[in-house]
Amino acid sequence: MAGRRGAVLALTSLVLAGAVVCAPASQAGTANSGGATCTGSFSNAYDPPLTLTPQTARIHSEAHYACTTAPGHTVRATGSLDAVAPRASCVTVTAPRATETVRYSDHHRSVIVYDRATAVYAGGVLVVKLSGRVTEGRGQGHPAQRTVTTLPSQLPTECLASGIRGDRGGAKLEIRP
Repeated sequence: MAGRRGAVLALTSLVLAGAVVCAPASQAGTANSGGATCTGSFSNAYDPPLTLTPQTARIHSEAHYACTTAPGHTVRATGSLDAVAPRASCVTVTAPRATETVRYSDHHRSVIVYDRATAVYAGGVLVVKLSGRVTEGRGQGHPAQRTVTTLPSQLPTECLASGIRGDRGGAKLEIRP
């Protein structure tokens, strides 16, 4: 049971690595300059739910962040991420390419494409790092890294029944100048 639970958590984190979202902001006042650090929370939904049988699954993630764009300057942001995992299951996930659109409270936005992911399961917690680049808007051209810490919102035994429908956790996004 503990081995199966670890496999389910590891799988969930890989899915998160491809799907989970945190979003950046950049220097206040200009749409394409500087870096940012964002922290917040996210929730993922899998369609269809993840089971033991590999299948194509759509991943949708919604995030809420507070982004520091300059010393003493913080703006709120929301992120919406979508990805497709071609062989997703509770025990294995093909790391998908993910695209996230971040909308900042100061009316700017960023589009981030994540194309690299790593996942580490330690002490019942899954840590996933997504790496990519801002392709449009605030921070365009800058590298971005998102680190998420997640726990499934369902029992791992759901993988054997109706499937894992989603998960949630904390996230940190960094856009480096």
